[in-house]
Amino acid sequence: MRLLADLHIAPRTVEFLRTLGHDVCRVTDLLPANASDESIVERAAQERRTILTQDLDFSSIIALSGRPGPSLLSLRLTSSKIELVNSVLQRVLPILEFDLEQGSIVTVEDQRIRVRRLPLDPAI
Repeated sequence: MRLLADLHIAPRTVEFLRTLGHDVCRVTDLLPANASDESIVERAAQERRTILTQDLDFSSIIALSGRPGPSLLSLRLTSSKIELVNSVLQRVLPILEFDLEQGSIVTVEDQRIRVRRLPLDPAI
């Protein structure tokens, strides 16, 4: 899976995902550290990468764009401990791969996963 990890994702998690065979870049590999969320969304769309984040701002930017991508994988876990994040990602990425490749906003919480297909219906 092609992922773009934002600054809230630990470098150790990026390395862990690479060991699992994912093509993962950090935002700072492609853009300045102070890049706007909008420019991160644009770059992810250009590179056909799913944004991996713990930041809530990306959901609204992508939802309001009306576009079918890029996909977003938003982690809303009660703990940001690297071991927990890595374990959750190892478990859910194979399950979510199809949805993310098709264009979706996916929210992963401790007890549930919510998938919304892009583009979102503005009436919802």
